[in-house]
Amino acid sequence: MTADFTIESLDTDILILGAGGAGLCAALHAADRSPRLSITVVVKGLLGRAGCTRMVQGGYNAVLTPPDSLAAHLLDTLQGGAWINDQELAWTLVSEAPGRVLELEARYGCFFDRHPDGRIHQKPFAGQSHDRTIHKGDLTGIEIMNRLTEQVWRRPSILALEEHRAVELLRDESGRVGGALLLDIRRGAVVAVRSRATLLAMGGGPTMYRVVACSADKSSDGIALGVRAGLRVRDMEMVQFHPTGLIVPNSLMTGALLEEGLRGAGGRLLNGRGERFMERYDPARMERSTRDLVARASFTEVLEGRGTPNGGVWIDVAHLGADTVERHFKGMVKRCRDFGFDLARGPVEVGPTAHFMMGGIVTDPTCRTDLEGLFAAGEDTGGVHGANRLGGNGVAESTVFGGIAGDTMADWDGGLGRDPRAPPRVAIGDGGEGAADPGAARRLSRRRRGPLRAPVAVARPHVGARRTDPDGRRAQERDCRDRGDQPSRRALPRARRPGLQPGLAGLAESQQPDGDGAAHRQERPRARREPRLPLPRGLPAVVRRALHRLCGGRRRAHTERVDGAGAPDPPRPLGRARAADGGGRGLIRVPMRRRGWSTP
Repeated sequence: MTADFTIESLDTDILILGAGGAGLCAALHAADRSPRLSITVVVKGLLGRAGCTRMVQGGYNAVLTPPDSLAAHLLDTLQGGAWINDQELAWTLVSEAPGRVLELEARYGCFFDRHPDGRIHQKPFAGQSHDRTIHKGDLTGIEIMNRLTEQVWRRPSILALEEHRAVELLRDESGRVGGALLLDIRRGAVVAVRSRATLLAMGGGPTMYRVVACSADKSSDGIALGVRAGLRVRDMEMVQFHPTGLIVPNSLMTGALLEEGLRGAGGRLLNGRGERFMERYDPARMERSTRDLVARASFTEVLEGRGTPNGGVWIDVAHLGADTVERHFKGMVKRCRDFGFDLARGPVEVGPTAHFMMGGIVTDPTCRTDLEGLFAAGEDTGGVHGANRLGGNGVAESTVFGGIAGDTMADWDGGLGRDPRAPPRVAIGDGGEGAADPGAARRLSRRRRGPLRAPVAVARPHVGARRTDPDGRRAQERDCRDRGDQPSRRALPRARRPGLQPGLAGLAESQQPDGDGAAHRQERPRARREPRLPLPRGLPAVVRRALHRLCGGRRRAHTERVDGAGAPDPPRPLGRARAADGGGRGLIRVPMRRRGWSTP
């Protein structure tokens, strides 16, 4: 016997799923651009208190004064991302960030740290060629989220649905997205929200790992909803590990971040023997190298027996002076003291912690997806950061593309020539009665977290990438056994909770460059930090397949190289067919003329 089940309904013009930096900026931009629109913001927790933007410590990258330049910021971003970034998205980020910072201050009320003469202070950050990271002490995210939340509450056209979680997108007969199905966590009610435009801004968060730095309520819901709706995703294997996560034995606080500004200010990383081990991995930049390289170096030190007693390394900023550390890093000093560590006067034990997902839904620079009526911004999207994100580019991405999404949705909505509120056909799927079994959810969570400890890690063995079950079939079959039904024929498993399946972390991994960014594989040499040449156009298919087999099966075309002035290098002439070596060890030259084929 089944009880009567009622789905509540709500109509709105714009539905924003997520209330971090991207979601709130989108809501504010849409409300200011078109005040007549009704806007609904959905958040799993409390508005302004949930998500990862509030946890941002380091700061916000933006070019404000010479000698820094937009071209230099773009070049740093592309080099940090191992040249697989979408360069149009990266340029949008760096070119819009300065204006968004001024907007945060002048329109929304943020106030960042200043020089004595009143100029905005910008501090050094790892992987940056200039000091460009704007900050509010070491608690920048709190300042941004508090001010954005205040502005949202002041606008009567914005409705906030707190403690609601999106579980399915609603689509009409033509496939257009027309809202989402929500679960009211507090009441247990189901709400169908019909909208003209829907934004996925729910954040990423690699919480499938045991040691994480992101908010515990993150589960990549937006990416999962997009995949289930048929959207394309990219770079899903690129999971960033922050190198300085706090190690607190027998505590859930293990993995909480000590911000990158510590290394930017001159902090030293020491192994268990007291050696500055970064000299072996990046002698030029040392501790100010990019996150992917520093995390792999720390991981390697531990694997080779040079780690600390608890399997980490030390970060030491005592030489900067206790007063300086306590003045500039108040939040970090307090966090360490809460667990008995004195950051200002001695070394603190840290280790790599899962932090950010560079991959996500494919969008254009206006935040449109492949589905009409559906937009995406923030960590739900992929392409901006390539294989590795620079510190300070994350909150910049959220606010920049969140604002763009709000403007785009307001304009797109106003241009509709038909009634967009026709009730969409709900396609919830055949979850079955066992989908709500909490015991099954716990068993599934334990099983999927375990394998991710080793195969998908800071530096993964080459064969480990194949053990992640990229098509999700085995995970889906185990899931169905828990529920007592038959597995679906879909290529990807449906989430029992609307979060990212660990199997997605292995999607397209075989097509990524080895040794670049977050998808490093141990047995291959580290690749060069520059793009590799694609094969010449016009080669017969049989020749292309043979060359790809010789080169390790790399089929992905890389973006063009950008020089220091921000201009693309001209293509090099190809006298012979040349293919990129998968490990970045040079180019293979294959003469073709003797077989009857010529190359340009």
